[in-house]
Amino acid sequence: MPRHAAPHTEAHSINALVLQGGGALGAYQAGAYAALAERTEALDWVAGISIGAVNAALIAGNPRERRVERLRAFWEQVSLALLPSQAAGELLGPMRGWWDNAMALLGAWQGVPGFFRPRPPWAWWPQPPDSLYDTAPLRDTLLELVDFDLLNDGPARFSVGAVDVQSGNFTYFDNRLERIGPEHIMASGALPPGFGAVAVDERWYWDGGLVSNTPLAHVMRHLDAHAGRSVNVFQIDLFSARGALPHTLADVAERQKDIQYSSRTRMVSDHVRERHQLHQRLRALAEHVPPEQRDSAAVRALLAGTMDPPITLVHVIHRRKPYETQNKDYEFSRLSMDEHWTSGLTDMGASLDLLRCQAPARPGEFRVLDYQPDTPQGPRLRREGRHAKEV
Repeated sequence: MPRHAAPHTEAHSINALVLQGGGALGAYQAGAYAALAERTEALDWVAGISIGAVNAALIAGNPRERRVERLRAFWEQVSLALLPSQAAGELLGPMRGWWDNAMALLGAWQGVPGFFRPRPPWAWWPQPPDSLYDTAPLRDTLLELVDFDLLNDGPARFSVGAVDVQSGNFTYFDNRLERIGPEHIMASGALPPGFGAVAVDERWYWDGGLVSNTPLAHVMRHLDAHAGRSVNVFQIDLFSARGALPHTLADVAERQKDIQYSSRTRMVSDHVRERHQLHQRLRALAEHVPPEQRDSAAVRALLAGTMDPPITLVHVIHRRKPYETQNKDYEFSRLSMDEHWTSGLTDMGASLDLLRCQAPARPGEFRVLDYQPDTPQGPRLRREGRHAKEV
């Protein structure tokens, strides 16, 4: 992909990458990052949940020139290559759905190299274990492909979310607050009952997707510190909240999963828009305060944190293919991995093209760039904040 200039990713802006959970669909995020890496400056913040946490670690834990290579190494290692991708795609045709289901069952039966393996029969006696699979292979893979010193000491902020099993509270592990190791990444992706809880500092954690499948709200809450700089947030989702009415039990299972794990990105963006509008009203109200009182402690406290940076949220969403089933998030065939990667590469490239055509965000503006190639209106830009309008 050729390198292009992008007005909204200039060096002085803040760039954040937000990655949703979604198992095998995470190859879509890897492809999307490959497109993003070609056309942006350095990332200032990388945050993820579940497989998004793994991709985030591969990005933040490697120098920029090696990130795509390491992402590719991971996704090739954890994908099942029984047939060359091109040959499989040509041969399967109408049997593709059957093939994907068979590959999902194969992975569930034998495990996925470099990721997880079934617990042996003797592990079930005298009492069953707390999970179906052992994720020790993922720890070895992370230690091989991620430089945790760079992840912790490098310039990018890094955050991953998990759920405390005993308290039920959602927690973010952040390299600005603690030293991150492979156990933090594994905790973020420990989805029961497949994967067991992971211990971090004497507490036990499960997959963050049980409570929230995206760290978008966490990132948005901490952007006030960058009021003097424009912010670009690249949100890459693996489940779409929108979908067709299901007509079979298999369709119902897939649609239920999409709804359960979709990121509610639009809900979060609506909340941010409302907050921006409230802040603007407070600052406008303060202009009517007599000049001699504007510097009072009460007025300063009222206006604290109301100087919002201009924010552009670029929302990129994996959209299901006609043959995909409810097994799509644990179908680790090389064929599907390559397709997800290519789709992410294409969709992020189109989103960046759309972003490149926009004027710089105005002070206090919040806007959402929502690339929707499969809808009648096509790509669209929602401007939210001062002088709100929709194009």
